[in-house]
Amino acid sequence: MEEEFQEEIEIEAIGVEVSSQPIELYKVLKLANVVDGGGQAKHYIAEGYVAVNGELEIRKRRKMYDGDFLEFNQEYYVVVCDQPPVEEVEQPKAVEPEPKQTKKKKNKSSSQKSKSKSSASSQKKPEPQDKPKKSNNGGRGEINFF
Repeated sequence: MEEEFQEEIEIEAIGVEVSSQPIELYKVLKLANVVDGGGQAKHYIAEGYVAVNGELEIRKRRKMYDGDFLEFNQEYYVVVCDQPPVEEVEQPKAVEPEPKQTKKKKNKSSSQKSKSKSSASSQKKPEPQDKPKKSNNGGRGEINFF
């Protein structure tokens, strides 16, 4: 029988307090003030400079929970959060398309067609006169100094 012994070691870690959990790994590095920004944090994680719970981690958005610890630059940090984990619920993104209304064409005799043409021309909607005229100056307004 092979028994597996797990050796417990005690380490001194700096607590990183977060307001909610889970929190993404790169954000923990930002909150701990060990990087200048999120881009730098993501770079260090991708290059393999960060270990989480004793294992090398290259996922920038790895979810961290209360009690998880990470090692960066020979320092240990532990996530501290007094709020319970919030389950992220995905909202359905697919929206059912509305059925398109199709216009039914009616077969009209030639005499009815000529009547409808003349009545359509008499019922023409007037175009609004308030539209500004388009100019070819690339969208720039004209400035007159004098």
